[in-house]
Amino acid sequence: MDSIQNPQLKIQNQIVTVFGSSLPGPRARLTRTPGDLGGCSPESGFSVANGGYAGLMEASAAGRARAGGHTIGVTCAVWPQAANPWIVDEVRSNSFLERIMKASSTWATLTLSCGGTGTLAELALSWEMMNKASLAQTVGGRKPLLVTAPYWQTVIQCLEQEASLASPGSTWRRGSGLDIVTVVTDAADAAERLRNWKAGGAF
Repeated sequence: MDSIQNPQLKIQNQIVTVFGSSLPGPRARLTRTPGDLGGCSPESGFSVANGGYAGLMEASAAGRARAGGHTIGVTCAVWPQAANPWIVDEVRSNSFLERIMKASSTWATLTLSCGGTGTLAELALSWEMMNKASLAQTVGGRKPLLVTAPYWQTVIQCLEQEASLASPGSTWRRGSGLDIVTVVTDAADAAERLRNWKAGGAF
C-alpha cells in the first residue's frame, strides 16, 4: 500500500511517527513512553505511524489503538515478519532506505524512543534531510523532531560539538540543525508539545 496514494495517509500534518527498538518485550520498562505517547495521541488528533514491527513500535501502536485511534506501519520486504496486530494500514517498502524515506515523507512530527543502530540511522537521515535546504522538500520541509532524554542526549551533544568547530568566516558554515530537535522528558511532555504545535504554537 503506497502512502502517497492511500487517501487515509495523505494528510501529513495528522501523523506522528514513533521510531524505536524492536527488542523490548511488552512488560519492559522502556515500552512505557511509546505506549503512553500512543495513548495520548488521540487528544492531539494525530494518527500514529511506526516501523510496524515489535518492541517499542508495537507499544506505540497498541497505545494508540486501545485509545480508539488510527495506526500505520511502515514495514520492509527485507524482513519476513508480519506487521504487529495493532497496525491498521501497512505501508510496504522494498528496502531499508526506502522505508525511512516513506516514513519521513508522511509524518508531521517524529518522536524517537530508545533504539539501536536502526533507530540511529532513522534519526540521522531524517534530520539530515530536513537540515539541508536542497533536500528538505523531499520530506516536506522542516518538521518537529522530538527525541527522548536522557537516551539521545549524548547524540545531541556530539552535534553541538561539531557545530562549534566551524570557522566563523568560513563560506561553508551552515546551521547544525539543532533547532529542529526538541528533547522531551516523557510521553506527557511530548503530547503537550504536539498539542501546542497543532494549535499553531512553537515547541
